Amino acid sequence: MSFKVAAFHFAVITFGLLFGAVDAVEARTIQLVGLGDSLMAGYQLPPGDGFPAKLEAALKAKGLDVAVADAGVSGDTTSGGLSRVDWSVPDGTDGVILELGANDALRGIPPEQTEKNLETMIGQLKQRKIPVLLVGMLAPPNMGADYAEKFNPIYKRLADKYQLALYPFFLDGVATHADLQLSDGMHPNPKGVDVMVERILPAIVTFVGMIDAGAK
Repeated sequence: MSFKVAAFHFAVITFGLLFGAVDAVEARTIQLVGLGDSLMAGYQLPPGDGFPAKLEAALKAKGLDVAVADAGVSGDTTSGGLSRVDWSVPDGTDGVILELGANDALRGIPPEQTEKNLETMIGQLKQRKIPVLLVGMLAPPNMGADYAEKFNPIYKRLADKYQLALYPFFLDGVATHADLQLSDGMHPNPKGVDVMVERILPAIVTFVGMIDAGAK
């Protein structure tokens, strides 16, 4: 084999290896973590019927290589989320869906404390350079107008302050529909989760696109 032919083969092989490496990077699975409470954890739902599993399936159906880890803990407040955010969001996480605050409202925790906890979590994730999609909640009507006036604006205020992607209300389309809820009137049944996934999916797809663009 002549020197020129050998050099040509070397260049072809090298290009192929580099091209393959680029493909491998581009094809990597984007890792999302759903950090939340029972609404994220799939309270009283069969395996595979919870929000993270159904969201992952919906994303894959759109041709997106995304894994959604379930870091939901039933009964968790923002204080609970703050205490575990470091170990619930492992290294290598590409983005966090932050859904906490519903239990704060149910327990009448001062909205100022809820906001402070969420803000601290956001700050810790930003320090780790992990993008956040903030998922909002609304105070239940029985807490009264004064409480709702303080609680409900928390999520938009934080999203504006830290330039976060925001999905305003996690239970949109489910909260007032008994046929989409469990008998407790608070948690979604499997059909309710389907509605939640359908409603939030455009925001998640946009969020994934931002993560993908930032990685290139």
